[in-house]
Amino acid sequence: MLKKRIIITLTFFDGVLFRTKKFKPDYRYTKNFIDLWSIDELVLIDISKKKISKNFCDTIKYFSTNCYVPITVGGGIKSLKDADTFFKNGADKVLLGTNSIFIDNLINQIAAKFGSQSIIQSIDCKKLDTQTNKYTVMRSSGTLDTKIDPINYSKKALDLGIGEILINNIDNDGSLLGYDLKLIEMFTKTINCPILALGGAGNWQHIFELLSESNISGACTQNIFHFTEESIVSAKKFLIDKKINIRR
Repeated sequence: MLKKRIIITLTFFDGVLFRTKKFKPDYRYTKNFIDLWSIDELVLIDISKKKISKNFCDTIKYFSTNCYVPITVGGGIKSLKDADTFFKNGADKVLLGTNSIFIDNLINQIAAKFGSQSIIQSIDCKKLDTQTNKYTVMRSSGTLDTKIDPINYSKKALDLGIGEILINNIDNDGSLLGYDLKLIEMFTKTINCPILALGGAGNWQHIFELLSESNISGACTQNIFHFTEESIVSAKKFLIDKKINIRR
């Protein structure tokens, strides 16, 4: 059985770490903020208006030099050239957003050069109907509705060449109230590739519920580590004590 992954997601705007809840800056952050030696993977996302900026590339270089785990990088990738820039600065994988829906051959071109294992498709979901559990794919930091069904799009992205999918319920993102387990179950029962989940982790129990109640490959967390002094080591000890098969 494959071990579950604990993945930290960091969101940057002009080189400053932002919390996803209302996208507030966290000026307490330094590059030593996280126990980088204990995480399994790291995701860096740029939400700046100026994409593929020098500030963000410098951030990628710092983490790739000092953190010996796989690093995924995303934010405004619109072309093979953009992806290539991130790889050259130290990314092991790239995270694609809704540009892969609207830009023809974006997935194909990146997969052809770097391989499917190098692409994670991020899907921001929003619940439309509480009675039928219908969701839609959102874009532009969750402000625009694409009118696209998340499962149908996931299948298409997989056919085009992505290797993993990261799902996020934007209503839970930054809430610290727990993951959307129904949404996650819908993906893991339907989509045949590694699935990562982001959005809502407020304590170690939420991560335990995610890993124990779903066939998820990895738990992505962010805001919890802006608000607690506890480390990744503490989280992993909690999960191991609960008999979750994770990397030590």
